[in-house]
Amino acid sequence: MSRTLSSTKTRAALHSSARVSLELLVVLLMAAAALWTLGQMWSVIWPLVIGLLLTTLTWPLARFLRGHGWPPALAASVVTLLFLLVAAGIVALIAVPVASQSGELANGVTEGIQRVREWAAGPPLNIDDAQISQATDTAAARLQSSAGSLVTAVVAGVSTVVDGVITAVLALFLMFFFLKDGPRFLPWLARQLPGRLATDIPAVAERSWDTLGAFVRSQAFVGLLDAILIGLGLWALGVPLVLPLAVLTFISAFIPVVGALFAGMVAVLIALVFNGPTDALIALAIIVVVQQLEGNVFQPMIQSRGLGLHAAVVLLAVTLGGSLAGIVGSLLAVPVAALIAVVWSYLREQLSHPPQEPENDDQHADGAVVS
Repeated sequence: MSRTLSSTKTRAALHSSARVSLELLVVLLMAAAALWTLGQMWSVIWPLVIGLLLTTLTWPLARFLRGHGWPPALAASVVTLLFLLVAAGIVALIAVPVASQSGELANGVTEGIQRVREWAAGPPLNIDDAQISQATDTAAARLQSSAGSLVTAVVAGVSTVVDGVITAVLALFLMFFFLKDGPRFLPWLARQLPGRLATDIPAVAERSWDTLGAFVRSQAFVGLLDAILIGLGLWALGVPLVLPLAVLTFISAFIPVVGALFAGMVAVLIALVFNGPTDALIALAIIVVVQQLEGNVFQPMIQSRGLGLHAAVVLLAVTLGGSLAGIVGSLLAVPVAALIAVVWSYLREQLSHPPQEPENDDQHADGAVVS
């Protein structure tokens, strides 16, 4: 006999589906409202995020000094000053060698352009000087016709630089206050929250802090690995300015997509100017291979271990973050995914049934214990 659908069970299933859909819709609306609020407060949120990331990087030294009896304000001041000195040293490590070889670099750029023109004039392109001059004149005419848009772009660029400087200064001050007063924040927060929130929120915040520290350490390790491998490859080719290029590669590892692209373009340009097209192509191949290994092997593996995320989750998070918010989304995708995992893990712990204690095999049904 064929079975017929039960109207009672069907109605109950539809009611359950409708209730779950409505609850999920409310949750999504609340998430959208929270994201919109964060977007409106982004000028404050972004320096706060950078300050937290810098604090996770410098906190081990501050904790060491505080553990040896240093006052919190003094320890935070010393660590902040050392951070500024290290940042200035990194800038000097890049700028001084480049400035000392600026004359050779300018001559090399001229020679490199001439080599490119000679290569383009031969087979298979066969582009003569007349075509190059025509293309140059066309480009100059387009630049003149778009002078207004260029001025607008320059003004926008200057505004972006100013915003970046303001953000960096705010993040630096926030880092100092986090280093100085950070350990007192969670007890203060627990006193401000009612009921169970006084326990749950500080617990999640402490786990989130550990997760951010793991993210910064893993990202620094990946950047160091990139700098060493690419630096060794450029050194083997005899490319000058290897140390500044390696430092630039390490710093660019903290800026997804654009950072790696910029550092790679600079390295290839230096190789082209000083060593010629062949070494430039070899340098490009080395950089592409290292960056592919970093993006598809090293970074997912290291971050998945440090953050408790699967390598596939890391890749999907970076892809989704980049598609939603560009460079900033790619930068924050992995730590945000790790923080979501922390919150979900804590919720599962709180919502799960307590483990049942196993029965004692040495006890009889009447409760007597076998001697």
